[in-house]
Formats: sequence, structure tokens, C-alpha cells
Amino acid sequence: MSEPHTNTGRPSLWPVGPDGRPKVKVSTNPDAMRVLYNAVGNRLLPDTYVQDGSPVVVEAISGAGDPTAGDDDVALPLAASELRAAGLASLLAEHAHVVKPEMDKAGNTTEVEFSPPTNVLNAVLSRRSWPDLPVLRRIISTPVLRPDGTLLQEPGYDPATGYLLASRTHLEPVPERPSAEQVAEAREFMLERFLHDFPWRSPADRANYLGLLITPIIRPFTRALSPFGVIDATMPGSGKTILSGCVGLLVGQRVMTWTDSEDELRKGITSVLADQVGVVVFDNLEEGAVINSAVLARLVTERTWTDRKLGTNTTPTFPNDRLWLATGNNLRVGGDMASRTVWVRLDPDCPRPEARAGFTIPNLDSWILDPANQATVLRHVLTLILDWTAHGAPISTQVPQMRQFTRWAQHIGGFLEHHGIGGFLANAESSRALDDDAAEWRAFLLRWHALHGEKPLTANELRASAEPSWGTDPWVGSFPTTARGDLPSVKALGRKLTGQIGRWRGDVVLRSVIDEVTNARSYRVQRQPETP
Repeated sequence: MSEPHTNTGRPSLWPVGPDGRPKVKVSTNPDAMRVLYNAVGNRLLPDTYVQDGSPVVVEAISGAGDPTAGDDDVALPLAASELRAAGLASLLAEHAHVVKPEMDKAGNTTEVEFSPPTNVLNAVLSRRSWPDLPVLRRIISTPVLRPDGTLLQEPGYDPATGYLLASRTHLEPVPERPSAEQVAEAREFMLERFLHDFPWRSPADRANYLGLLITPIIRPFTRALSPFGVIDATMPGSGKTILSGCVGLLVGQRVMTWTDSEDELRKGITSVLADQVGVVVFDNLEEGAVINSAVLARLVTERTWTDRKLGTNTTPTFPNDRLWLATGNNLRVGGDMASRTVWVRLDPDCPRPEARAGFTIPNLDSWILDPANQATVLRHVLTLILDWTAHGAPISTQVPQMRQFTRWAQHIGGFLEHHGIGGFLANAESSRALDDDAAEWRAFLLRWHALHGEKPLTANELRASAEPSWGTDPWVGSFPTTARGDLPSVKALGRKLTGQIGRWRGDVVLRSVIDEVTNARSYRVQRQPETP
């Protein structure tokens, strides 16, 4: 585990005490406030930085332990904690000799070591301006590409980015311009060994996974939002957790339990963004679950996330610089998540995937838990990335437009094309069938067109047509219902329809007109004629 030792302070600004610690002399409480503010601000204490106007100290975390499985939380070896009065008192006692004058019984003035009172320490830490403390933007456990395209790979604090690299694995420096032999070796390892035995449904699934794998490493360079990643399989035991866990073992991960409660999901997101991990995984969703969340859809398309912190009255703002993943079997998406999701699909096409044998790397699930093996994977990934940047980091012009994620797709596509890895995002069209919301609306609109053609109907007329007649359902189960399976009220149905106006579902779309006399809205379904 890495130790901080990244910012040793400037003790030469103070005289040395009897035990070698810097001596800090104070007299009155106001004097102590001034002196200690200067002491903290001039880095008397090692490993101190500033974040959002508050001094923080970086420390190794005891007792975190190494992960024992790919779906464990993977904590970073260091953490930044905001300085509070108690913490400041402890650090001053450890790293400084704080003294004040005191008169003894003989009337002689001597210097006595003491701990400043809490009100003094609180006053010092109440300040928001710390111009001489280095800004800590993030703690990372994996080398990343700086905005200028160079690789931040030396452990410690990097002034150019404000990142502090605290690696979990020992990694030899990777050359900025790898040789052709090194690149060939890296490509062979990643494609023919490490990823060789996964039952990819198509080449697109392997390419998409590689794109997600490198996303946290190149994000500071691309400065691009990344889509939500779903690693899906037809059967348990296909390798989903190994794939998501590999990303997390490299960059740190938090594993969350999926919830359909938007409020609970929002609280969970706020809590996990306070961590420094690089990937957040909703692991092992219920089979056939539908990922349909307005909160999650908003999250992946915004660069910052602001929300009230649980148990406090503060409303912090976090940069949304994480990779968000979900794993499960036969998952689907709904709502706006369909256009915000990249799919990695596995299909072992056998009754017991966990019983397969003859793997290129046996027991990959335990193999990847060894830090030495993680370093091997990381070294090869970085080699491929640096070969791409050494050739100018070309972007792809062949990828489909992805709204807020087009920049991400262009860079990932360029990386993959540079290394001759095809299929990136080629499963986007087939994945549309996994859009549960779109499928339901299309079935409803098609049945509407079959029953009523393009005749305009009010919400009241449409609702009346859905009432069962002589025990039969004219809509054969396609009419929208409430969560309890009942027909919606006319008002609720009208709101649903209004929200779908002009949104094409395949070759059908809902249109509406408003009667100029009654001001009532009516709706009709338009179907695109077949091309001869």
C-alpha cells in the first residue's frame, strides 16, 4: 500500500525544537490564530492540500484490506479528509513543537508545549483562502493521460493536473513511445489471452468493453462525458463480474445495490461521489430487470452533480468523472437510458457456463485479484494508449452521433481503429430491441393504428376504447397501465400521450391537434409508408 509522503511541507520556515520538530511560538489566542493560519497555509504539516476552500490531509487508510472477489469494493490506498479541529490538534502535536510563554514559580518565563484550544483551531480552519496550499483535485490509483496527452505515471502529487497518484500495484514506467514489439505484445496479450475466452456475442461487445476499460485512464485527456455501460449475459457464470471487476481493480470501485426508488438512488449517487474511486458498479441486477431512471439519465449527461449530503445541511457539488456500470442477466433499459447506454453482451450458449474448461488464463477470476497480474494488464493497456497518443491520438469519423457522448465515441473509436480492433458500437442498432420503454410504446402505437387508422381521438375516447368488451381485450395487452395493472385515468393518459408527441417509435409516431373551438386535444398515429 502506498504511503502519502507526497508533500513534506516547508519546516525550514520555523526554528527547530529540542526534538527536531519545527518550533511554532504563540502568545495570546489572537496571535495563535494568525501564526497557525500561516503555519497550515505554508505547509508546516506534511501531505496537506486544499479542496473547495478547505484544507485536507492525505493519509493511508488502515484496515481496508484487499478485495477477495471482483464484486468487492476496491478502496484507494489513500484518502483525503477535511481538516477539523481534533485532526489539526493531533497533526500539530505530531509534526510541530507548539509552544507559548509561561512564568514559573520563580518568576522566570519559559516556553511550554501545549495544544491550542478548540476555538482557536476552529477559527483557523474557518478561513476559505489558502493560496499556498496545492490544490488537490483527485486521488487516483492508475496512471492517466494529462490534458496535453502525456502520461501521469510517477506516484505522488502532479501540479499540472492537481491529481495525486497513489498506485495499488507496482508498475515499471511505460515508455511514452512504445516500440513496435511492445505494442504487438500488448495487443496479443489483451486480445489473444486476457479477453480471448469471454463469450462475446459479437466483435462489437469486445470492442465496447475495451472502450469502457480505457475510459477512466484517458478521460482527463478527452474531457468527455462517458455513457452508462451495461455488461449483460444470457446466463450466470458468463464472466460479467470479472469484466467489471477488472476496471474496478485498476481504478478503484464502489459496488452499489440497484434500487427502483429514485430518491434512494439519488442519495446513493451523492454518497458514492464523495469517494475517490474511478468506477461505480450496480452489480448483479435482478434477472430481466429494466434500468429506467430519470435520476441516472440526468447523472450520466451532466459534468457535475449537486445534491444535499445525507445527514447534513450542506449541498456539495461533485465532478461527474466516474465510469458507471451495471451487470446482470438479460437486462433491459427504458426511458431516456436507451440513448445513454453502451452494451457489452455475453452469450456462452451452453447450459453450465461456469463448468467450461481450457481457458487461456485458468481461473481468471482469482488471477486478476493478484496485484502483480493487475500490473500486467495495466502495463499492456497503457502501452496501447501511449502508442495511440504517440501517433497523434487520431479520432474516428466513422462512429455514430451519440449526443453528449459523441466526443467520447470519437476518441475511443480512434483508439480502437488505430489498433485494428473493429466493431465498436456496431451493436447499437440491435441493442435498440433492449429498450423496454420503446418496445412497449411501439406495440401500443401499432395496435392503435391497426384499430383506428389515423383517425384523431381524444384521451377520453381512447380510454373508453380500452374497456374490455364481452371479456375480450381489443388492445391485446398493449394499452398503457398503472403500476398496479389498471387502466390509467383520462387525465393520466393524456399526460402520457402528450409526452410522446412527435417521438418516432420505429416507423410510427404520435401526432396531435387542438380543436380551436373546444380547446380539446386529440391524437392520431401516423405510420411511415413502406419504401417500394
